[in-house]
Amino acid sequence: MSKFLHGLIISFYVLVVSAALIVLTYIGRTFYQLPIEERFFHPNYEMLKPSGLIGHGLGIVGTTIIIIGLFGYMARKRLKIFADWGVLKYWLELHIFLCTLGTVLVVFHTSFKFGGLISVGFWSLIVVWVSGLVGRYIYLQIPRSIEGRILSLNELEQVKANTEAQLMAKYKIHSSDIKSVKLTELKKRIANLSRRDAFKIRRIIHKQQILNFRIRHLDRMKTLMNYWHFIHLPFALIMLIIMVIHVGVAVFFGFVWIF
Repeated sequence: MSKFLHGLIISFYVLVVSAALIVLTYIGRTFYQLPIEERFFHPNYEMLKPSGLIGHGLGIVGTTIIIIGLFGYMARKRLKIFADWGVLKYWLELHIFLCTLGTVLVVFHTSFKFGGLISVGFWSLIVVWVSGLVGRYIYLQIPRSIEGRILSLNELEQVKANTEAQLMAKYKIHSSDIKSVKLTELKKRIANLSRRDAFKIRRIIHKQQILNFRIRHLDRMKTLMNYWHFIHLPFALIMLIIMVIHVGVAVFFGFVWIF
């Protein structure tokens, strides 16, 4: 996938989530601002309450999206039959997008009213979402191959050596210049080059600095990722269990939306 197309997809993800927040906030702004005991008298109460046409629909659609995002990513990551189905990094981004969008819809489904077992499920959902963002950051700090495999320290050192050799051979820039960030000297050298070469040098140096940082902190990030799983996965399991109970109870009492 080209960088342009990848950037376009990420922009689409952000646009969809932002649009959902703006539209739902606009539609229900006067309803959600009311105290719980006064919402019954709001003209859109029957539509926006958790069991209403819009409110209930948001819960069903949001839950479905979360489940697709969760189990789709898990299947791609853990099942060999899906190993060739795209790059794992892009699946992770789709997973984050779907679970973020689903969380937004579920929050509006609750009409910001939480209580009992549902409150446990809701806050578990929030913890899963927030920890997912933290996990995304940690994930990015651990260098991986295009297939998603974690690169070994030897492989990282080889990538670093190749880049340094390229800078030295083509542009006479030594690795010590990168480590010490001698911007004045680098600018002098870059000034004598074409704009295209100058851009390439800046991009290579930036990538090399990021790689140096990730090599230094590789073991720490791996440890953090292991600890992260102990937070993210249990709360995700709690969320799923309560979600199943909530849906089961709703169906048992006849709250089946348009069905």
